[in-house]
Amino acid sequence: MPLYDYECPACHHHFELLVRSSTTPRCPQCGSEELIKCVTAPSPPGKSAAIIKANRQRAAAEGHFSNYSAAERSKM
Repeated sequence: MPLYDYECPACHHHFELLVRSSTTPRCPQCGSEELIKCVTAPSPPGKSAAIIKANRQRAAAEGHFSNYSAAERSKM
């Protein structure tokens, strides 16, 4: 199911909605079906230090060290 951004012209509510192909999206605030689909930029993959650290710890616990650089592996 794709995630879309919509704006309702009736109440000017801006929201995101998971939409199946068989459903008609409605404004969660006023219930209107007359919506404007907004163009949004894609989100880049998570690059925060906390996410990287957690993924590396999980991989190391499973015995996978390929996500560490050679310099980092030599310190282990």
